[in-house]
Amino acid sequence: MAMDDEVPGAVGTSASFALRLGQTIFSSASLLFMSLGVEFHNYTAFCFLVTIMGLVIPWSITLALIDIYSVLIHCPIRQPGILLFIVLGDWALSFLTLAAASSIAGIVDLLHRADVTFCPAGLCSRYQISASLAFLSWFLSTASSLSNLWLLPSLSR
Repeated sequence: MAMDDEVPGAVGTSASFALRLGQTIFSSASLLFMSLGVEFHNYTAFCFLVTIMGLVIPWSITLALIDIYSVLIHCPIRQPGILLFIVLGDWALSFLTLAAASSIAGIVDLLHRADVTFCPAGLCSRYQISASLAFLSWFLSTASSLSNLWLLPSLSR
């Protein structure tokens, strides 16, 4: 595949670096907002989000570093085995991020409707922000995994 035929957002491109950087920023911010409330340990869904964001951050940073290296040496990664591993990792983390963000949004909505004693206004708003940031991270992760998935069949020829 020639450089002119690059898929925007595929691993080893500057667009992929931007997507990975966004994933890292949104995941880190989501983790930060969730960790500001000491009471997140009381709910399994909140612990799930913290765990998933803890996996997404190093994954995104690692792939961002690979993107930087590929852009600097002008040689995007085009080995089918490596790209398949990245696609599978992206899809797995993308689904887990969506599940975690959705569960947080559902729990916060339930706590909001239940009673003020379960979720004080300041704490609930932090959890809502954390869920929103997790959804943004999921969106970027899905975009990069779709780009890589689009590229994968052309490499197996």
